[in-house]
Amino acid sequence: MSTQSPASQPPSAPTQQAIEAKRGAFSSRKVFIFAAIGSAVGLGNIWRFPMEAYENGGGAFILPYIIALLTAGIPFLLLDYVMGHRSRGSAPLAFARTHSKTEWLGWWQVGICFVIALYYAAILAWALRYTIFSTNKGWGDDPDAFFGGDFLQASDPAKGLSTEFVAGLLIPLVIVWIAVVLIMALGVQKGVGATSVIFIPVLVLAFLALVVRSLFLPGAGDGLNALFTPDWAALSDTGVWAAAYSQIFFSLSIGFGIMITYSSYVGRKTDMTGSGLVVGFANSSFELLCGIGVFSALGFMAQAQGVDISEVATGGPGLAFVAFPTIINEAPAGVVIGLLFFLSLILAGITSLVSILEVVISAIRDKFELSRLGATMAVCVPATVISIFFFSTKSALSVLDIVDNFINKFGILLVAVVSMVVLIWIVRALPDFVEHLNAHGSVPIRGWWPALIAVITPLALAFVLINDFTDTVKTKYGLPDTDYPDWMVGTFGWGVVAAVIISGVVASLVKWRPETSLEIPVAVDQTVEENR
Repeated sequence: MSTQSPASQPPSAPTQQAIEAKRGAFSSRKVFIFAAIGSAVGLGNIWRFPMEAYENGGGAFILPYIIALLTAGIPFLLLDYVMGHRSRGSAPLAFARTHSKTEWLGWWQVGICFVIALYYAAILAWALRYTIFSTNKGWGDDPDAFFGGDFLQASDPAKGLSTEFVAGLLIPLVIVWIAVVLIMALGVQKGVGATSVIFIPVLVLAFLALVVRSLFLPGAGDGLNALFTPDWAALSDTGVWAAAYSQIFFSLSIGFGIMITYSSYVGRKTDMTGSGLVVGFANSSFELLCGIGVFSALGFMAQAQGVDISEVATGGPGLAFVAFPTIINEAPAGVVIGLLFFLSLILAGITSLVSILEVVISAIRDKFELSRLGATMAVCVPATVISIFFFSTKSALSVLDIVDNFINKFGILLVAVVSMVVLIWIVRALPDFVEHLNAHGSVPIRGWWPALIAVITPLALAFVLINDFTDTVKTKYGLPDTDYPDWMVGTFGWGVVAAVIISGVVASLVKWRPETSLEIPVAVDQTVEENR
């Protein structure tokens, strides 16, 4: 007989029904898959994959890319899925329910998402302005000079951090944050789920239209040849393999809490292994589509300017806000291309930003028992203020570039490797994970998945991480023709990475409310059986 009083007894394991009533849930597996694809398909698919493929062997890059998808991308995606689906909680609660000493890893992931949201919103604001510019080619005859000069009014980073606001950056950034707050406040199904169900089909149709139009531009064939002509010698370069694993990992939105959070919103009997394959291959298919569309357009640009494709091929913001405006200026029906391209950026960006913020909001709700609206405001109000302060000034591009590079390489990759080692080799949770995924999964995972997630995936990602760290230490980081001062790289690069890790540890020291159970939730059908 227990000697504890009822008030002092720990809360019993909650049921799935009780959790869904409290936290919200996706209405179906279809909505979950759309939301997961919406998170995976983002700006990186459109402006990162084409250049990664082009610079790392062209058509030959597809081989290490597919191997990376099968040996690291999908295995880690399933790890995220089982963490959220089994625990029915946000990233910190999922780790805490797996083992109480691992909660800090969940908060580390939450911190990464908070940081990414700050500058992701800024890029969306730029895309919003450029959508308007594309109607009348508002960037003029020199998109390169316009982007850094008239639009960003970028200051010299060597002269220090600028606190001078740029109205053209501030106003659209405020609009983006207002729109996102409204979506997040609507909840899991009406906000996050509905946005993905509507936006993803529209995104695919818009980008398909862009691809079709680009394929009929003069020089499109040259662009495709440049992208897909295989350089088989590149396969012997370890850097090419590192690039493939890096691209897969970033593009699937794995390792920083998003898929843990989303998988906690679906029913207990949902097929998670089959869902993982659908999301993984859908994301990679869209990346391939992006490569075709982008290089068809770049092929036209190279022919129009009478230069080699290597002189116009670029990725990142340079592709979106310099190369494509140049294409729009010169291409027949350029306005149509511009509207389709920037609409695609906005749609892909919104679904990804929503997923990033959901990680933070879900964690705050779980920890402090806040209402949906309360947690949304607690997260989005300070995020909006910080985002505006750093990313609507003349230093926006410099700060964004540094933070993005370091938080992705030494935030996401590092927490992923640490998480796998802790969960698999220290906590020894792998047998429970395998049992859970096999219970209702359509794809048996015994044998191949444990081997990959316990050995191959962490080794591959550790290799990528060490490779990136060595390159960063050896060479002074900065944009082409830009010399960042050491204090700026230290503050917004290494400093932000360290701050996120420390914040994760500190947040894990805050006690959960007494009514929050750290037990793995009991399925409703299991509860019925036990009570018979």
